Amino acid sequence: MLNQQGMLSPYRALDLTDEKGLLCGKILGDLGADVIKVERPGGDQARDIGPFYHDENDPEKSLFWFAYNASKRGITLNLETAEGREIFKKLVKNADFVIESFPPGYMEDLGLGYDALEKTNPALIMVSITPFGKTGPYKDYKISDIVAWGMGGYMYTVGDPSRGPARISHHSQAYLHAGGRAAVGALLALYHREMTGEGQQVDVTVQEAVAAVSIFHTPYWDMLKTNSLWSGEISGNVHRMRQVWPCKDGYVVYSYWGGSEGMRRSRPLIEWMESEGMADEFLRTFDWSKFNTGKASPETIERIEAPTLRFFMSHTKAELLEGAVKFRSMLYPVSTAKDIAESPQLAFREFWRDVEHPELGATVKYPGGFAHSSGPSPGISRRAPLIGEHNSDVYQGELGISAKELLLLSQGGVI
Repeated sequence: MLNQQGMLSPYRALDLTDEKGLLCGKILGDLGADVIKVERPGGDQARDIGPFYHDENDPEKSLFWFAYNASKRGITLNLETAEGREIFKKLVKNADFVIESFPPGYMEDLGLGYDALEKTNPALIMVSITPFGKTGPYKDYKISDIVAWGMGGYMYTVGDPSRGPARISHHSQAYLHAGGRAAVGALLALYHREMTGEGQQVDVTVQEAVAAVSIFHTPYWDMLKTNSLWSGEISGNVHRMRQVWPCKDGYVVYSYWGGSEGMRRSRPLIEWMESEGMADEFLRTFDWSKFNTGKASPETIERIEAPTLRFFMSHTKAELLEGAVKFRSMLYPVSTAKDIAESPQLAFREFWRDVEHPELGATVKYPGGFAHSSGPSPGISRRAPLIGEHNSDVYQGELGISAKELLLLSQGGVI
């Protein structure tokens, strides 16, 4: 055990989710809750998601599984059997949360919906994570990560403008946003319960989670009736300035500004370039208060970008970050995975944690807790469970099921 106590140590969650909701239980577990991951017999399909430890395609070696199921215990249980449902109801009696990501109506069809489970445990908080919600015209539609980004409105803002919109990354970022929002919903419901004694149903959708992170772009439509394009600029801006710039060893992000913010945001970089003899007369005398990226001529854009590009290409990311701090310029490096792993700031904050995996005969480096606290801080309490690793602890130790009965349940496909 790495972290025995936490903010949520008195509470228990039953995690029935697939990849759409695994992060929710992980957050509650990192906060100290006793999270029990309930898998189907043989293990969840999420165990088949790579990459894998040492590239060995094994359901017990999925790094995806490791990442989003750390801080949880694990049992197997078949909810589609009558015995399995009765066992689950017994577990619910002592649970504070049930987290599930089944299609709308699935839990109700099993007799395990919120209306049924609250009769077993009136204080229960049930968190449901679905593609489009438990209600509405799209409630029965299925979803994937790329569908979520498209129908959530964010994909239109991402990608190379010469190739059209693109998804965010290879892995399911949309699901992580949904899982994070589900954890927030669960904690808000817990606070409500502490005040009133009442449990409740929390309904989280993947589409709404993506729409929420698109909040930067929606005001443009609301105020200007223009769409933010996948270049990161606004439709109607015929000449767009670059925002990601190559440098000597990678990339940095920097945006020129005009108008009322022009002098405050653009002038510091010009002064920095001037100090190194790399700002020409055009840049030194340019009136940023009258500059508009959407209306500037191609010639003006070229005269600004060309010397700026030469300047960036003469420096490394580290040099540019140091100079940005010195000259108070709003510039920052684009970190690679290597940069993050070797970050002195993250090292100082003890962000990376070594977690023992006895079954692998090794330790694996994990991101640590998402916050520091003067009390118990969030953090990984245990590595992700093996398939059915805690069956005996839960079924025999807590529910009093005998070893013989446990064997019969296993042979019958119940656990």
